[in-house]
Amino acid sequence: MYRHHNWQGALLDYPVSKVVCVGSNYAMHIREMGSVTPEEPVLFIKPETSLCDLGQPLALPQGMGEVHHEVELAVLIGSTLKQATEEHVRQAIAGYGVALDLTLRELQGKLKKAGRPWEKAKGFDNACPISGFIPAAEFHGDPQNTPLSLTVNGDVRQQGTTADMIHPILPLIAYISRFFTLRAGDVVLTGTPEGVGALHSGDELAIGFDHRELTTRVL
Repeated sequence: MYRHHNWQGALLDYPVSKVVCVGSNYAMHIREMGSVTPEEPVLFIKPETSLCDLGQPLALPQGMGEVHHEVELAVLIGSTLKQATEEHVRQAIAGYGVALDLTLRELQGKLKKAGRPWEKAKGFDNACPISGFIPAAEFHGDPQNTPLSLTVNGDVRQQGTTADMIHPILPLIAYISRFFTLRAGDVVLTGTPEGVGALHSGDELAIGFDHRELTTRVL
C-alpha cells in the first residue's frame, strides 16, 4: 500500500488522500492536444487508490487502449487550506516531488467528445505514480522555475520547466481551495509540458526533476 515518503525513502507522517490535478496548464501541451486555452484552471481529482511509488515498476491497465505519460510537478499539502490566500498556500506546502499523470488517452477522447467526466481515463488504480517528496524547507531551487523531463528508452519525450505554467503554483492552489478543501496529505499535480505519448511493456523510464533523476520501468 502506498505511503507518502521523502526523496530518500523515509516515511512521512501525512495521511494518503486525494490528488487534485490541473489540465491544460502548459501552452505547448494544449497545442499538441488540439485544445483551447481555458479561461480558468481545469480541475479533476484522482482517488487515493491511484497513488503508487514511482520508483517501483509500473503496472499498466490491460485491454483499455493506450496509456500515455504526463510528467508533472507534485505538491504535498501539509495543512488545511480552504478559501486560502497565496501566502496561506505558501505556508501550507510541505514538499515537492514529481509524478506521472497516467492517462487512458483513447478513453479520455471518447469521454471528452461525449461531454462526460474524465475520471475513468485519469483515476484508475495506479494512475498516479509519484516520487518521494523534498521538504519545502530543503528545496533550494525555485519550484516555479524547475526543469521537468521524461526519457523513454533513452529518447527524450518531455522536457520543460515549471516557469511555463499558465497558472502558477501559489495562485493555482489558492484557486483549488475555493472549490475543494485541501487537507494535510493531499497532493496537487500542476500540469504537464508537451511531448506526451504512449507507454509499453518493457519501457525504461528516466524522470528528471530539479536536476535529480529517478528511474523506473513498465512491467
